[in-house]
Amino acid sequence: MTEPSGTPRHDPAPPPADEPDLADMVQDLHPMFPGAAPFLARFLPQAEATHIGLSHQFCDLHAFLKYLHEQTWYGYLHASLGEQHAYVLLFEGRTVTAAAASATGEQALGELLHLYEQGAVLNAHPLAPGLAHILSGIGSRAWKFNLTEDFTGLHARPTGAIFYERGEITATMNATLPYEGAFPAPLRPQTLILPRSLAGWAHHHYTLTLRGRDAMNAITSIHQAFRAQHGPAGLAFMRALGEDLTPAEYALRSDVALHDLEPMLQGFLGSGFVREH
Repeated sequence: MTEPSGTPRHDPAPPPADEPDLADMVQDLHPMFPGAAPFLARFLPQAEATHIGLSHQFCDLHAFLKYLHEQTWYGYLHASLGEQHAYVLLFEGRTVTAAAASATGEQALGELLHLYEQGAVLNAHPLAPGLAHILSGIGSRAWKFNLTEDFTGLHARPTGAIFYERGEITATMNATLPYEGAFPAPLRPQTLILPRSLAGWAHHHYTLTLRGRDAMNAITSIHQAFRAQHGPAGLAFMRALGEDLTPAEYALRSDVALHDLEPMLQGFLGSGFVREH
């Protein structure tokens, strides 16, 4: 069929299929603790708690942390006692950053344990692994923001916060800083170690006894029994103690959870393999 002018009529092309809007792919997160002073708490997103109202009368915190480590759990813990609060972020079941009213890092982790022992109520809120990784870089100060193609972390401004994963915006949040700054996430977050005042054993040096040195000698029967009981992990830990590393130093270097080393060390001491230096 032709138009009156004699030119062929072309029907309009069908409209293109709906394409995903980039804005629809970016999560709009809401702060769990709006107005909180500690930086970490300020940018923790709302998440339904999976463990609610834990207290030290019914749940040993070290056992709970060990359970979360075995579950490779991602999320955050919040302990509250009256007006006191402490927050700890877990990545792969490891405590990697923490904040309290006047402390961050290891001191804040110690504050959470202290509050818990004093009767604080503890809740555990799970997060997606990507979100946990982005938040793992939040410490006591913000850095100058420099967006690179592989930037992973949080960009905070007076107008809100932006979550980045490998240079791409994955989420936004209506939580602010009074100035512009960034919290870059480490490539692999390190495990926090309890402060010396709360885990003195972890910062002590230990000496191998004669029996302990025999346990390291592959030709002895003691070695065979030791290996059967403690396995390669026990041998590696014992070797590190013999090289004058503290348990805390070994935990950091080997990416081992400190609460897994404590019962092993107590076993070494009780069996006469090591003694305090």
